[in-house]
Amino acid sequence: MNKNIVRIVLIASILLISISNCTAAENEFGIVYAWSNDEPATVEGMILKINEPFTVKVTIESKIDGDICLRLYEPGVTNAYEVVEGPSEIDEFIKNLNIESGWKTTYIWKLKPNGDWTNGNAPINLFVQFNKAHDDVRMIQFTIANPHILDEQYSGFNIFPTRTATDPSSTDQPPSQGSPGFGVAGALLGIALVVMTRRN
Repeated sequence: MNKNIVRIVLIASILLISISNCTAAENEFGIVYAWSNDEPATVEGMILKINEPFTVKVTIESKIDGDICLRLYEPGVTNAYEVVEGPSEIDEFIKNLNIESGWKTTYIWKLKPNGDWTNGNAPINLFVQFNKAHDDVRMIQFTIANPHILDEQYSGFNIFPTRTATDPSSTDQPPSQGSPGFGVAGALLGIALVVMTRRN
C-alpha cells in the first residue's frame, strides 16, 4: 500500500510540473507567453467594474530572422476596453522588423473597461505573426483573459480585479501565479488511483 502511495505522489508531481510549464504558445518560428495581472493566460474568473484597471503582459521570443507583428484585439463587435498605458492601442499593430533569431521582448499594457459593454464577458485576445519570408508565415493567437464586466463604477480602492466566488483562488490573498490545468491533473490523478486500487 505504501508503494502505491509513493507511485501516486510521483505521478501527481510529474503531471503538475508538466502542466505548470505549458503556459506558452509555440510554433517553429517563435514562442509567445502572456499574463493578465501576473496570472498565465488564459485567465478566467476575473470580474471587473467600469474603469477598473488591469494589466496585460506579453513576451515574445523569435526562433527566426525576419519580422514579427502583434496586436491586442477584441473579438466582439463592441469595444469594451481602452488602453490607459501601453505600447499600442487595441487593434493597432506593433511591428518589429529585421529581428534576429533569439530576439526577445516584453510588452505591458494597462487596460480598463470603458463602460460600452457591461453585464457580460469581454475577452481580450492576442495575435502574433512571424514572417520568415514574404510567403513563409506562422501565426499564434489566443485569449489572454476573459473578464466579466459589471455595470458598476470602480471605486479605486483595490488594485486587482475581484475573483468569482466559485473560483478556487477567491480568497483575501493576492492572485495566484499558478497555471491553468490543475483540474486536468486532478482528473488524471483520480484515474491513476482507480487503476491502482483495482490492481490490489
